[in-house]
Amino acid sequence: MTNLELVFPEIFLSLSIMFLLILGVFKKDSSKLIQNLSLVFLIITAVITFNETIKAEEVYLFNDSILIDYLSSIMKIMTLFAAFLVLSISSNYLRIFKIFKIEYPILILSSVLGMMVMISSNDLIVFYMGLELQSLALYVLASFNRDQLKSSEAGLKYFVLSALSSGLLLYGCSLIYGFTGSTNFNLIANELNSNEYVLTFGIVFILVGLSFKISAVPFHMWAPDVYEGSPTSVTLFFTMVPKIAALTVFIRFLYVPFLNLIDQWQMILIFLSIASMIFGAIAAIGQTNLKRLIAYSSIGHVGYILAGLATGSNDGIQSSITYITIYILMNLGLFSCLLMMRRKNEYYENIEDLSGLSKNHPLLSLSLLIILFSLAGIPPLAGFFVKFYIFKSVLEQSMYFLAIVGLLSTVIAAFYYLRIIKIIYFDKEKEKYDTDHSLWLKFSLTTSTLLILIYFIFPSQLIEVVSRINII
Repeated sequence: MTNLELVFPEIFLSLSIMFLLILGVFKKDSSKLIQNLSLVFLIITAVITFNETIKAEEVYLFNDSILIDYLSSIMKIMTLFAAFLVLSISSNYLRIFKIFKIEYPILILSSVLGMMVMISSNDLIVFYMGLELQSLALYVLASFNRDQLKSSEAGLKYFVLSALSSGLLLYGCSLIYGFTGSTNFNLIANELNSNEYVLTFGIVFILVGLSFKISAVPFHMWAPDVYEGSPTSVTLFFTMVPKIAALTVFIRFLYVPFLNLIDQWQMILIFLSIASMIFGAIAAIGQTNLKRLIAYSSIGHVGYILAGLATGSNDGIQSSITYITIYILMNLGLFSCLLMMRRKNEYYENIEDLSGLSKNHPLLSLSLLIILFSLAGIPPLAGFFVKFYIFKSVLEQSMYFLAIVGLLSTVIAAFYYLRIIKIIYFDKEKEKYDTDHSLWLKFSLTTSTLLILIYFIFPSQLIEVVSRINII
């Protein structure tokens, strides 16, 4: 294979974005066409990624600055399908708010392109380029509903705080470059012996920047406001897709150049994990808005993912990737339910709006019950198994305190999930919601609910795919 063939997915997606931009300018009222073409292009990109790179061994391109391997292939395909699902269920929501414009799918594709560059990066500069391409699109998406003050506020808050975190991250990159004379991960690894302790400063700054991107405590402050203020379909994108790319960068950055410095960064990850799990569990209890509750819930789930990474083992990495795969499914189902809470072209997103939902919408309530039980980690649902994998890999490394904190925070978090179920099934019913939902929305809810429910029948299928990822 030539170099160009291995980066066909990125090249194809770039050309697709340019084509859609030109089409949007020259063809009036082309929003629906561009939306459909974007879905087609995402599928084609996923197929190219599968065909060209899933068979590839470790291949370095462009002076070793890009790495194509099994991990990058899996994470790219996951990113593309998650973006496809977000885009496919967004149409009705965008039409009702009169923001169904050509820019929306193009911004989603641009952000995904940035994530694909991040996932394949083996160099600090390439990683930073991908990160900024992703972030610039996300700033605009957060404030996409310009008629709503909350949306504009969400975009501005995310922009200001993200710019600060990017500055810290870039400062960390410059420190590492200054001490090692290289931005390439492989060359940095060769220079570790002489600059071990000095490099810790650079690692800390980069971890601060990355922690912001996945909203880990104490760099979570943007998440609840941005999740609540952004359009619901954009919030779904925020909760799922950027976390896949950020997790891959965490793995690449810590386990390739700095594996020998595990004593320095392991304690940082353990702190981030414990803080995120505890804060995510406690802060969500007092929330009344579903999107804010999901924001705090996602902070807690990030804590579990970081716990797997903190183990410093292949099992831990595989558990974290399995966790984020199931987490994406659970989030997709939860937001599909949220997008079905529509009455007379108005969307409802407070917890009290779910009151007595089971009386009027039994199937929707059953789906919510399964998804919330899974998020709480109740057996035999998928959420229980992925938490079990995380705790198993943590205990294998004798990190007992981390496991105990994780278990306690799971018990605390179960309270607010069960409270929602109580409101759905035992509170007084409200007026019935509309039932004329799009086929894609029904499909995403049905599929995600069924996969969460029947995961225990064939857990080995996902484990088999993930177990081929060996970084150490």
